Amino acid sequence: MRDPVYKHRRVGPAAAEFDQGCARVTDFIVMSEGNSNVYLIETPAGGVLINSGMGFEAPVHRHNLARFSDVPIRYLVTTQGHVDHVGGVQYFRDLHPGLVYIAQAGNPEHQAYDARLQAFRGARSAFRFQHEFAQVFQRYAAAGYVAINPQDRPTPDVLFGQRHEFTLGGLDIVLIAVPGAETNDSLVVWLPQHRIVLTGNLFGCPFGHFPNLVTIRGDRYRDALTCAAAAQTVLDLGAELLLYGHHEPVAGAELIRSELVAYRDAILYVHDEVVKGMNEGKDIGTLQNEIRLPAECEVGQGYGKLNWSIRAIWENYAGWFKHESTTELYSVPQTSVHADLVALAGADALVSLAERKASAGQCEESIHLLDIVLNADPAHAGARALMLHVHRDLLAEAQTFCTTGNFWLVGWLQHRIRQLEAAP
Repeated sequence: MRDPVYKHRRVGPAAAEFDQGCARVTDFIVMSEGNSNVYLIETPAGGVLINSGMGFEAPVHRHNLARFSDVPIRYLVTTQGHVDHVGGVQYFRDLHPGLVYIAQAGNPEHQAYDARLQAFRGARSAFRFQHEFAQVFQRYAAAGYVAINPQDRPTPDVLFGQRHEFTLGGLDIVLIAVPGAETNDSLVVWLPQHRIVLTGNLFGCPFGHFPNLVTIRGDRYRDALTCAAAAQTVLDLGAELLLYGHHEPVAGAELIRSELVAYRDAILYVHDEVVKGMNEGKDIGTLQNEIRLPAECEVGQGYGKLNWSIRAIWENYAGWFKHESTTELYSVPQTSVHADLVALAGADALVSLAERKASAGQCEESIHLLDIVLNADPAHAGARALMLHVHRDLLAEAQTFCTTGNFWLVGWLQHRIRQLEAAP
């Protein structure tokens, strides 16, 4: 009987730390953990670096890798164009003159897309990372690292379409494109002589969990069928060791196969159920409440959540207009009448109703009511106190869900609690 791997692995990413999370994972591969793992593949003719971390992490990765290896780096490959993969490229270029940076053909487009929305996405992501990063930089300063390396937006030396192969020091290295599953330039690194695959974050941040088909930090929708096809691409390799974008390796051909089958089948099941429900005329809320994964394709929800992905699939097919209200077609939001509702019903009456909803376990309905009050009167003490109580209850529930809690949901609830606690 399958024991899902998500129950035994960590969930959230964490920035690279000096002398932590670094190890030799094979006799020729060294790992340094960070916001995304960095791997150094050694050969007699030099090394291949897989990903480079955030710009500020690059010196930490270098320090950690140097504990195990001093091979000169000949090539650098990024498994995707996200900032936590490309940020340290220039740092390693400066250390290793002549280094060749290889990426999939979609890399320039993705980096341009990220840069275009840098201010927007930085502000939207701050709720999850700002608090932790402040503590990381304090630890860096204590270790003597104060001149923080800048973030790079590198131009690849080599771009390829579907497949790129090269040999270094007798080691065959195959780069296989899987665009769209995580970013438009996603790829996997396949070492056929050793049956090792390096996937980056192809299947989401933590391995063994449902993918993030939409991110609450703000990003493009990811297509469910594309994600399932990427899993099949890796399945077909028959890997015996999978080096992931976060945390420790996944070892054993049968474990890798069973987890990728469950992941693929979970995506296809949810996709097909959403499409079936859409054709039957069901709304998003109904589908979110009805669709559950079968036991045979159980995966975690520590990064992507089922109900978020159900909405993402629906909207990826059908767009933002739900046919629920004419107001969807205009620009006046519901919040514009919240003050009117408070004037009619009374703020205290609405808070009292919200309290009864919360006591009955209807936390989401309670928040709807409290939002009305606080949008009209942000200083209403009773509404703020109850909102804080409801968020604490939701956090306690979220932290026990699927043994680990969802990284993004837990982070948002903690952020809102800090905001509410800080309010006068």
